[in-house]
Amino acid sequence: MLIHVKFGDLQKYVKLEEVEGLFDFNQFHEKVIEQFCLPPDTKVTYKDTTDTEVDEEIFSDLLRQGNVVQTVFCYDEFSEWSSASDSSFNSNASTSTILMDEMPRKKQKTENPDNSVSAKNLVEGVLQSKSGGEEILQEYETTETLTDATRRQMVNILVAHMIDEQGHLPTKAIRDKYGFGIVTLFASLKDPYTKKGNEAISLLNHTTDRSVIFQKMRETFEHHHKLIKDASGRNDILTTFPGFLDTKGLIDQDSRLLFSEETSSRLLQKWDVFFKPNVIKEAKRFTSPPELRSLVQSAESLQSDDLTNTSSYDQEMASLLLLLHLLPPQPEGQKSPKISASDADERLVVFHKSCCSLEEHHRSQRGLQPYLLAVGRQKSKIDRFYIVMDKCLIPCQTNSSLGTFDELFKAHFVFNFSYDAALMNFYTFLQTTVYNIDVGKMKESPRVRDVRARLLNQSIGLSCE
Repeated sequence: MLIHVKFGDLQKYVKLEEVEGLFDFNQFHEKVIEQFCLPPDTKVTYKDTTDTEVDEEIFSDLLRQGNVVQTVFCYDEFSEWSSASDSSFNSNASTSTILMDEMPRKKQKTENPDNSVSAKNLVEGVLQSKSGGEEILQEYETTETLTDATRRQMVNILVAHMIDEQGHLPTKAIRDKYGFGIVTLFASLKDPYTKKGNEAISLLNHTTDRSVIFQKMRETFEHHHKLIKDASGRNDILTTFPGFLDTKGLIDQDSRLLFSEETSSRLLQKWDVFFKPNVIKEAKRFTSPPELRSLVQSAESLQSDDLTNTSSYDQEMASLLLLLHLLPPQPEGQKSPKISASDADERLVVFHKSCCSLEEHHRSQRGLQPYLLAVGRQKSKIDRFYIVMDKCLIPCQTNSSLGTFDELFKAHFVFNFSYDAALMNFYTFLQTTVYNIDVGKMKESPRVRDVRARLLNQSIGLSCE
């Protein structure tokens, strides 16, 4: 969506993508800061034409209404309030004029007795009126706790009721009320070290509603990202946030919160158009061993031709493996055995026949950095991909080879993994040259710089022709 924003006499368009039916407020705020060249710590307030503040909780809802007229106000400690005049808006247009608010959050107020009674009565009333609810209440009365299965059932009942009553995007106040009601009614479930009983994380552990999971993962992003960066906390991340294991797309969402929309989409936008043809051209320059010739053939073949070559991956994966052969592993040390590019392939993607048990692969899994598990009847026809990490399988969002590799690359940042030593040149090239992350800061080998120069100069030569 193109969003028309104003600040003073300046008018800009901000492009914002809808992800899982939602628009990211923080991403929008960052783009406003960038578009108007404001200091990063500038406080921005977003309001509509009735002078009502628009906060993060209702931001996405207002955008989807399509007829919101808003104006941008900006304030920092060195300036006075400044604002733009209101303007008319055509409800059939595809753009909105937005006025925003990112003032410092107010401190949470301690819940008073009336609020706790109201929240408790809400939760208790829902459970008493729904199938299975009375059994949940009876179990707690008898045992003074709830089993994991019962907790999951309880949260699903309450989430379903909340969505029925409030829609798929209930306000934060409503969600807090349900959470506060749970820990008031079931006191033994409350975490005494948190103000609201840590219910955001509890909901993530038990709800199966995708929109709620995505929303809660955004809300807990700072918390779970700090937990991941703590070396001792990463081991527990998939237990604490199990959504990563069964909800496709969360890695991509976290990546877009870590980086910008533009950065996160660079591989998918640039690979087929720019990098793949140049990688194939560069690979043909070498005296090719059989495996390299096979990869070149697969990378150049049409989709219909792929079916005749069952021993090779499709075009996208073959072209990525070609890049790996152009950037072979560096020696890890004098005493370490040399690893060939063909051996390094297995550290990037492993093929697993769909007729074989995944448990079998689990048992033989090596304790290395994340890699792709390609499951299918043959290499050229992959049915599904997984990211294998810490002896767990994370389902990929797409079955596209390029899309799944994009997730694999992002998983290193989302879960704070270092690159496999055998893939260091390969990943470093992608990080700096394709995604443009930490350009000039990342240590690059002479081989990485040489391949980049060759590929980029090929592109210049082609444009001159």
